[in-house]
Amino acid sequence: MSLREENLERLQNETFDVVILGGGINGAVSAACLSARGLRVALLDRGDFAGFTSQQSSNLAWGGIKYMESFEFGLVHKLCRSRNLLLRSYPSTVQEIRFYLAHQRGFRHGLWKLHMGAWFYWLLGGFFTRPPRRLSLQTMTSEEPIVNQEGCDGGLEYSDAYLKDNDARFVFGFVRKALQEGCAAVNYVASLGARRAGGQWVTRARDERTGREFSVRSRLLVNACGPFVDEHNARAGVKTRHRHVFSKGIHLLVPRLTEHQRVLTFFADDGRLFFVIPMGPRTCIGTTDTRVEQPNTQVTPEDRRFVLENINKRLSLAKPLTEADIIAERCGVRPLVVLGGTSGRVDWLQLSRKHEVEASPDQGHISIFGGKLTDCLNVGEEVATLVQQLGVTLPRPGAPWFGEPPAAARRRFFLRAAAVGLDDLTAPSASEPLSTRLWRRYGEDAFAMLDAVEQDPAQARQVIEGAEYIRCELEHAARCEMITTLEDFLRRRSKVALVMRDDQILAAPGLLAACRILFGDQAQARLDEWRHERFPSPQRLAAE
Repeated sequence: MSLREENLERLQNETFDVVILGGGINGAVSAACLSARGLRVALLDRGDFAGFTSQQSSNLAWGGIKYMESFEFGLVHKLCRSRNLLLRSYPSTVQEIRFYLAHQRGFRHGLWKLHMGAWFYWLLGGFFTRPPRRLSLQTMTSEEPIVNQEGCDGGLEYSDAYLKDNDARFVFGFVRKALQEGCAAVNYVASLGARRAGGQWVTRARDERTGREFSVRSRLLVNACGPFVDEHNARAGVKTRHRHVFSKGIHLLVPRLTEHQRVLTFFADDGRLFFVIPMGPRTCIGTTDTRVEQPNTQVTPEDRRFVLENINKRLSLAKPLTEADIIAERCGVRPLVVLGGTSGRVDWLQLSRKHEVEASPDQGHISIFGGKLTDCLNVGEEVATLVQQLGVTLPRPGAPWFGEPPAAARRRFFLRAAAVGLDDLTAPSASEPLSTRLWRRYGEDAFAMLDAVEQDPAQARQVIEGAEYIRCELEHAARCEMITTLEDFLRRRSKVALVMRDDQILAAPGLLAACRILFGDQAQARLDEWRHERFPSPQRLAAE
């Protein structure tokens, strides 16, 4: 029986202290925190973990420098502290990176003002990162000649942080922690609604893969449905003080534009920050900020045009980027928090990405609004505090629930990896040693991969040509990472779908072999399912 099937049985047969709806970043950290502190927790997501908003971010963990313009210094200080905690807790995964900003003459803020603001930002961040510096045009020409300096009077450089892997992989790290602590986490299980009965919550659930319906019982219910929080609260009869408005952001993945590992930063035509972000062998550019009314969105021709026009204006490229250069796209909504009585004409451009965790004591219910990757650890702690206030005692209130394994475990791993000769097996095309990548992605689970490679060096061979993932990783994913569809692996447990075009993936030697490892005798069916989704037939397109 697979891990997913085991947890599906648990959902039907156990009564939980807390059921958490939504496996994005808010739900994942809540599950990790509460499970580690001794509660019986279930985590449900109607799609895959991190399958909606949490897979569409800029992959940045930053202190919110843009909120200084609206004088939200308290929020900036809080976000910087959260960023610093992530940097300390996940040194392999969350890493400092320099932001390289070009300043246009006549911009609404002068260069000296921005430079002083960067120093104040460093101060609010507790001097945790490298200090900022002002950039002359000559320095920019020498260090980053790709930047178009027409109309510029200089620039500045400051530090924030980014995720070495993709955002969805980071989120899954918390799901993995929750699973290790006994959480019954299951993807592709939708909540059809919940009701309070006999002092418990009864959540009506449906397995989206089979259509089977069942009930899940819990003392408390946590709504971490991201952009769908309001929708589920309405179905459950829960009234809250807060609600969401939505802003759509898109990013385009294109071939690597610069070899330097830094974030090129500009102000787009609409005055918003605009980034050129390294992502493995590719570059991620964006983002847009468009008010939308619904969470489900898609990239439009206007979105692509905005991003491409802005980047082509700001970089001196041998050949302007066109739609033909787009390898992959990211599109999602930012759920922004407003008070329930706020006018529908709220200026979402001035809204920050703060979060609100709101409890309904009479109903034993918690709603999580807004939020961002940077502040995720605070969300987990706040949910744990509210759970106690709602009358559920944490058996291990001070138990740690986040962070990489201890330094001693890391040293043991790299010593063993050197003895096994793991890095000698690194593919020539890889951007980093194999040992570094395995430790960052799997932590102490990577020891089992070392054992596998030591017994059979073929376990270190790439399976999908052009992708860096090796056989023992795929076998681990099949056992432990609840991969239900091929897209789960390509887009979220890995970043293959972010650095390879769909047609390249489909044509890659080894794709079917990877599916056999992941899905066994269902390999061809899962591959066909992905193919039909990514390359729909003309008949299906016409029907839609």
